[in-house]
Amino acid sequence: MTLDAIGLEVMSQAFASIAEEMGLVLVHSALSPNIRERRDASAALFDADGEMIAQAAHIPVHLGALADAVAAVRQLDPAPGELFLLNDPYSGGSHLPDLTLIGAIDFDGAVGGYSVVRAHHSDVGGMTAGSMPAGARELYQEGLIIPPTRLTAELERVVLANVRTPDMRRGDLAAQRAAVERGADGLRALARRHGSTALREAARELLDYAERRTRARLQTMAVDAVATDFLEGDGVSGEDFEICVKIRIQDGTFHADFTGTSGAAPGNVNCPIAVTRSAVLFVVRTLLADDVPMNGGVSRAIRVTAPAGCLVNARPPSAVAAGNVETSQRIADTVFRALAAGGCVVPAQGQGTMNNVTFGGLREMGNGMRDTWTYYETIGGGQGASRGARGPSGVHVGMSNTRNTPIEVLELEHPLRVRTYALRAGSGGAGAWTGGDGVLREFEALAPMEATLLTERRRHGPAGNAGGGDGQPGINALNGETLPSKTTLRLAAGDILRIETPGGGGWGKGNTV
Repeated sequence: MTLDAIGLEVMSQAFASIAEEMGLVLVHSALSPNIRERRDASAALFDADGEMIAQAAHIPVHLGALADAVAAVRQLDPAPGELFLLNDPYSGGSHLPDLTLIGAIDFDGAVGGYSVVRAHHSDVGGMTAGSMPAGARELYQEGLIIPPTRLTAELERVVLANVRTPDMRRGDLAAQRAAVERGADGLRALARRHGSTALREAARELLDYAERRTRARLQTMAVDAVATDFLEGDGVSGEDFEICVKIRIQDGTFHADFTGTSGAAPGNVNCPIAVTRSAVLFVVRTLLADDVPMNGGVSRAIRVTAPAGCLVNARPPSAVAAGNVETSQRIADTVFRALAAGGCVVPAQGQGTMNNVTFGGLREMGNGMRDTWTYYETIGGGQGASRGARGPSGVHVGMSNTRNTPIEVLELEHPLRVRTYALRAGSGGAGAWTGGDGVLREFEALAPMEATLLTERRRHGPAGNAGGGDGQPGINALNGETLPSKTTLRLAAGDILRIETPGGGGWGKGNTV
């Protein structure tokens, strides 16, 4: 079949609506605040060949890396109707807390596509509560590793035996199963309406259309530029780690080459290549018109190369917990910086960090009983200004697209009190258009607990653009004493952990307008 412009839009929205519905089923069914409230999860549909045909408007760092997960499952020759679970960063995952559930959709006895949900579980074992340990030197220290495996009751028992909060994990996995099943039902309903052959052809045409639109946009650009940026330590060493990228846009292809990037870090800021590709894909998406469908056709126009074993192309057994959440942000920053050097008009740098905060401990239940609790949060900050617009304040920037945990939910479910939650006035960079302000959030511990911080931009503020000023760096402090950007520590009842997130860079010289 050949779809006209109206047909392309109708089918694009039809596929996307299924992915969005998958996401709604997940967040409304999940038990954990991290998925239910913060919506730290993503959903997408793939065709039978493993190309993404639609995604929900969820989290860039998840969505861009899902193709590797589907490819890993397809190597196992899935049967129609089978479910697969994985989190191994070296076999299609991102970092261990992100559990990915993939369903092979049954179309009349054959695999007609895949419904995929990735969700951040607030604990999957490992050396610290929340499975995001600062200072981890090996992947094994970060939690239970699950290669692509058929999901059975036996596998679920193994998973639940290795986590600190098994009841919550059981509920979140059930929510993921429901979301995957909803995706399969939705795609089969479309097939009944249009016919399975017509549906496959429509998906193929949408992929080709997205590729044509992407290459046509890239054909209007001629960039050959390099840029460098830095990560501020890895939880083991305090030294800066360099990320180098050369961007060449030529003949409708966007090539990002990371030759010159630092080698593997001792700590956990190492980044799997799937996550690196995801960060580059995010940047390319910002160059496209809003009506370009976001599917695997866009990825066809992108090429990413990096030396094996370097910081952005990690190899086992390198630890990667912060690579997914922090290094991905810096990769995007560096690619934008290279585009600016090549003459493209791009925004100033945003906060460039997810400001990961994890708490956990034991809770007295009475009658001598105790249970284990964990809590995970990322905190918004300032977005960089762009030509013609100030940067938004207090938002999740770049590779993150989550919400915050409402204070009422946080305090009801955990022994924590939020003493302060406010914008960090004046932290955005000056310029013709100012950068967005960061956030101030203070947590008071109401019981002894463990806390982990994985943050960035505490030494080097986000850079302004076109003469605009830099945003202010963030600050971490415990009871008024400054903390490193990445650390695990013990809190006593009454301790106050204060997080001040970075402001965004300003754009352009002159006074704010």
